[in-house]
Amino acid sequence: MQAVLSFGIALAAVAIGIYQLEASAWVRAFLAVAVLYLTTSAFTLAKVVRDRQEAGQIVSRVDQARLEKLLAEHDPFQKL
Repeated sequence: MQAVLSFGIALAAVAIGIYQLEASAWVRAFLAVAVLYLTTSAFTLAKVVRDRQEAGQIVSRVDQARLEKLLAEHDPFQKL
């Protein structure tokens, strides 16, 4: 909840700052679009990092399950 609230406050502060900026409408519009692009890029980057981390955990779990199966099937006292 704190992260969501912090994000909302930061985005609102930037929007108010751009609105209050003493510049032409074109400059304010450019800055607004840049902020929106930066925001969506940050969300995309966070999602990609999370997905890669989760994929690594899945591969690790599969490898762990294979190792446990091999160890369970191995009997060191079995006669050859």
